[in-house]
Amino acid sequence: MTAVVQRPGLWQRLQPWFSGFDSWLMLAIGLLAAIGLLVMYSAGYDHGTRFVDHGRNMLIALAVMFVAAQVPPQRLMALAAPLYALGVVLLVATALFGITKKGATRWLDLGVVVIQPSEILKIALPLMLAWWFQKREGLLRAPDFAVAGLILALPVILIARQPDLGTSLLVLAAGLYVIFFAGLSWKLIVPVLALGAVGILAIVVSEPWICEPGVRWPVLREYQQHRVCTLLDPTRDPLGKGFHIIQGMIAIGSGGLTGKGFMQGTQTHLEFIPERTTDFIFAALSEEFGLLGVLVLLSGLTFLILRGLTVAGEAPTLFGRLLAGALTLSVFTYAFVNMGMVSGILPVVGVPLPFVSYGGTAMVTLGLGLGIVMSVARSRGLMQS
Repeated sequence: MTAVVQRPGLWQRLQPWFSGFDSWLMLAIGLLAAIGLLVMYSAGYDHGTRFVDHGRNMLIALAVMFVAAQVPPQRLMALAAPLYALGVVLLVATALFGITKKGATRWLDLGVVVIQPSEILKIALPLMLAWWFQKREGLLRAPDFAVAGLILALPVILIARQPDLGTSLLVLAAGLYVIFFAGLSWKLIVPVLALGAVGILAIVVSEPWICEPGVRWPVLREYQQHRVCTLLDPTRDPLGKGFHIIQGMIAIGSGGLTGKGFMQGTQTHLEFIPERTTDFIFAALSEEFGLLGVLVLLSGLTFLILRGLTVAGEAPTLFGRLLAGALTLSVFTYAFVNMGMVSGILPVVGVPLPFVSYGGTAMVTLGLGLGIVMSVARSRGLMQS
């Protein structure tokens, strides 16, 4: 009697790679990717190969997300400390031997490739902090939060000294989210928020005096001071440093309810909007698709963030909860800072709009972060099964 061995089909062999993927999270990612491609084509169809390159970057980010989703959280924990240490060492090497462009030393030449080590810390820092709090689970004391503060401060200071205020704030936010979710007391949070609010109010009120020519601020560099003063009053230099903010606000306001139409933005295609496919693409979106287009984008981002937080809340371990929650809120930070600076309520910094802005490194980092969130979602599903 001959035994019949049935070989598994292609889908049966591939199914384990896709099992456990969170369908709602994938739907949110697909929706935002479609919005990003539509807006990029509308704003950048006459801007060289930006649309094609944007699509390529999305495919690379999707592949990175898929690979990252296959790595279980337990293995991510093992990578946390080495990846954080590598990132800090590269930041120190950048400070000593880095490439300087336009007064900023942010890049490091490794011979075969030039990298920006600060990008590594966007993932490595929340990984490290989540690992630290997982190790201290059930034993958390005030000194543990103090150690977490040191882990956070080291790379943030190194990045801020490059100088790269935008990236340092993003890394700082990602780390603070982990510390907050770990149980930082509101008694410590509220005074800091109140002090920040008082400081912002003081700067706004004293703007006529502190932004006078020749007045120098402590801590901030001269170009950073100019960015804050330009935010407070863009008309001080309407054809220079205030040009970005003024043109961005004009484009947003001219879009109205429904926008000027697909590929019909005058501010966009007559080159009034600077960096219309990167940092200021939100202005192009608002001009061509109006308030309704903005609401669709905000709905997609809100859907993604709420789903990511749901995944974090249902994670089986403290490490997974902290990591998924922090990476999800990092997407919120990117979107809030980008829209805020284009709308004239935050200083102009180089922060992309997730899924929409052109940029290979930022897109790959986004894919890696969402892949880790998907890994946490898969670990929850696998444990339940």
